[in-house]
Amino acid sequence: MSNFGKLAVFVVILYVLQTSFFPLIAYHGISPDFMLLLTVSYAFLKGTEKGTLMGFLTGLLMDLATGTFLGIHAFTHLIVGNICGRFANRVYKEQFFLPVFASLGVTAFNYFILALLMVLLGYRFNPISNVQVTLLPMLIYQLAFAYPVHYLTYQLDKKLSAKETN
Repeated sequence: MSNFGKLAVFVVILYVLQTSFFPLIAYHGISPDFMLLLTVSYAFLKGTEKGTLMGFLTGLLMDLATGTFLGIHAFTHLIVGNICGRFANRVYKEQFFLPVFASLGVTAFNYFILALLMVLLGYRFNPISNVQVTLLPMLIYQLAFAYPVHYLTYQLDKKLSAKETN
């Protein structure tokens, strides 16, 4: 199987887990966002161009899963992939704590961009209660699953990079 095929299988596995299994154990409808975690990890490992592409593709998958406005998650994940990819050459690839803690900041950033877009589209909500009900459980989920997703992404990248050099 090619490197692209292995990466695609990994993305699909995370997507299936996010959309089928984890909604069963969601807290008030909030579950971990594996696609965002994958985008952050992949962008830190591969750089701006590949991180942006991964962000767009994972965001598009999220748009297909949620059934909301097509392109809204693709846009926000694209921005996240681009921003995280810019730090790829300033980060040690072996260090796991930066992507874990960066996922918290990225999750909050993604949440506020989505909230801003919803307000611009004319939806009204109470920002204080929405942060308590939505953002805080999401941050806890992201903190819990950031390390496993980054570790798996790093191991897959290391394996695929070693295969390319041989």
